[in-house]
Amino acid sequence: MNTRTSPWRVTEGMPSLPEVHSSLPIPSGPGFLRKLVAFAGPGFLVAVGYMDPGNWATDIAAGSQYNYRLLSIVLISSLLAILLQSLALRLGIVVERDLAQACHDHYSKPVSWMLWVLAEIGIAACDLAEVIGSAIALQLLFHIPLTLGVCITAGDVLLMLLLQQRGFRYIEAIVVTLIATISICFGLEILYSHPEIMPMLAGLLPRQELIGNRTMLYIAVGILGATVMPHNLYLHSAIVQTRQYARTSEGKREAIRFCNIDSAIALTFAFFVNAAILIVAAAVFYRNGHHEVAEITDAYKLLSPLLGVTGASMLFAVALLASGQNSTLTGTLAGQIVMEGFLNIRLKPWLRRLVTRLIAIIPAIIVSFFYGASGTAKLLIFSQVILSMQLSFAVFPLVAFTSDKAKMGEFVNGAFLKTLSWGAAAVIAGLNIWLLVEAVRG
Repeated sequence: MNTRTSPWRVTEGMPSLPEVHSSLPIPSGPGFLRKLVAFAGPGFLVAVGYMDPGNWATDIAAGSQYNYRLLSIVLISSLLAILLQSLALRLGIVVERDLAQACHDHYSKPVSWMLWVLAEIGIAACDLAEVIGSAIALQLLFHIPLTLGVCITAGDVLLMLLLQQRGFRYIEAIVVTLIATISICFGLEILYSHPEIMPMLAGLLPRQELIGNRTMLYIAVGILGATVMPHNLYLHSAIVQTRQYARTSEGKREAIRFCNIDSAIALTFAFFVNAAILIVAAAVFYRNGHHEVAEITDAYKLLSPLLGVTGASMLFAVALLASGQNSTLTGTLAGQIVMEGFLNIRLKPWLRRLVTRLIAIIPAIIVSFFYGASGTAKLLIFSQVILSMQLSFAVFPLVAFTSDKAKMGEFVNGAFLKTLSWGAAAVIAGLNIWLLVEAVRG
């Protein structure tokens, strides 16, 4: 390709996730279901990030304090997620670059480095939530001290390394199995809690009081940060390229169609899981007068007594452990994609994961040692607000790239999609700016 006519500064380079790039075959010829199964997987890996332990903290706090009123934020966040992940997969399939590579190729070195640092902060915040969530689950299930549990979570580096060596489909299979575990556990919790249908449906409608209530807004932005995660945009733009689709206009169009279906199904599934967590918190804690339950440990202790079901708390802890371990797998890939894409360097996956884990483990150890479960719960919610703050720095480049005809050609965002995408970016930025203003006022 002639560099003078290319919309990218770097016209050739290493493919995203080279060890698994274009490694999974797609059946040729007709057969909608066969092709959908072949393309299915990346959406569920991304959906994992939408039901990680950070979501638990924000959803439990939202349900126990405000009943079903913040269900609308979970719904809006999920719709934003479907839109943004659609843009991410479109970028990866069309230009055959992940979002990190695209930023590296398009922006100047100082801007690219700034975006890389912000992306790493987001990944560290996400990893912090996984570390704390897994440690809390280990404490609840096996009575392992919280600080020791935080240290044990560093061992999942070996699990990720083993799965990567066996092939990408193994990672996807483990992820889907753990998602199924979480779903079954919370499906049973919903049955036990008997939520009120009409107030629950009313909670899906946005409320004006959100703007004037700083505490509610803080939790709402935390839900947004826990749901629409910046590292998922980098992740999705890379892992869709693991499919061996034809690198032609027709092949890319087919890949976009099937990957969008995969993503929409997986993220709708994630919405129901997130909504279930908030609904259970509202139906069990808020309804019984426990309006200040914001800690996962307190939720665990109260579930069985309030529901009168012996195994309710155990199901909650099992789902939490599955959630933490699931998020670990996708966090590893996201960290690898971000570092390789922005810096154009490669580290061994276990080393990259260990570095990220240490960044998350150090503050978690300090807080768990000195402040215990109460401190880690506050750190968990705060990590999700940090994620939300980083989100705009991934969203704006993504929308700009996919709206650029020189880069996307015939696959550029249409007028309606472009308006919708920039509107979503503005809403995300506006919510975070409002939160900062309210924090300064407070």
